[in-house]
Amino acid sequence: MHPCPNEFVALADRLAEAARPVIRKYFRTPVAVDDKPDASPVTIADREVESAMRAIIAETYPQHGILGEEHGRQNVEADYVWVLDPIDGTKAFITGKPSFGTLIALAYKGTPILGIIDQAILGERWLGGVGHPTTLNGQPARVRACDALSKAYAYTTGPEFFDAETLPAWNRIAAKVKQPRYGCDCYAYALLSSGFVDLVVEAGLKPYDYAALVPVIENAGGTVTDWHGNKLTIHSNGRVCAAGDARLHAQALEVLAG
Repeated sequence: MHPCPNEFVALADRLAEAARPVIRKYFRTPVAVDDKPDASPVTIADREVESAMRAIIAETYPQHGILGEEHGRQNVEADYVWVLDPIDGTKAFITGKPSFGTLIALAYKGTPILGIIDQAILGERWLGGVGHPTTLNGQPARVRACDALSKAYAYTTGPEFFDAETLPAWNRIAAKVKQPRYGCDCYAYALLSSGFVDLVVEAGLKPYDYAALVPVIENAGGTVTDWHGNKLTIHSNGRVCAAGDARLHAQALEVLAG
């Protein structure tokens, strides 16, 4: 796996720092909410955060590509592409719930090699990358052992994010785990990386929803793939299965396959 240079880690930290004051300025204020063509909500906070991060990348590494949720694709054929979700969990943000996060990833030739999950309101930042074991605010973050679905605490953002094809698979998981939980967006993956959650299963994600999660989870000792066990790239189909324990991950894939 291509190692992640320290200067790219430093830049990712700078991007997260730039996002925080904007998010804090608008959180729990009466911001206007617009509906995008896919009916998902967006606010001025989403747009301003991504604009601030893109400006820093363009100034520092103009040759790098950028794939962002709000402002689209730029030079995505480059070897290095930054994948940005300024506020993953906008519905949580607009309802005043601090379970959203800023997602920052760096992909090399399509494979995520660096990721940040940043929760601006709680002041929590998970960072992990190739050659950079995952940390939470600079302290080591590690997954926990869980060898059976019957012992697992499992999250998904919500059943409404599955379609007619994928919802039965989640329902099979929910029926077998110790506790199915809902409503955390990217924060569930952060909790998995710190050993508080065992499994996260989702479908219909875009690259900016999952790219940052991959290096954070993998470098905390976890496993994250698509539903067929394939490594995630920025070209994957958006079906994600993340587990702290490889044994649990294998069991979950079997259940998802039906």
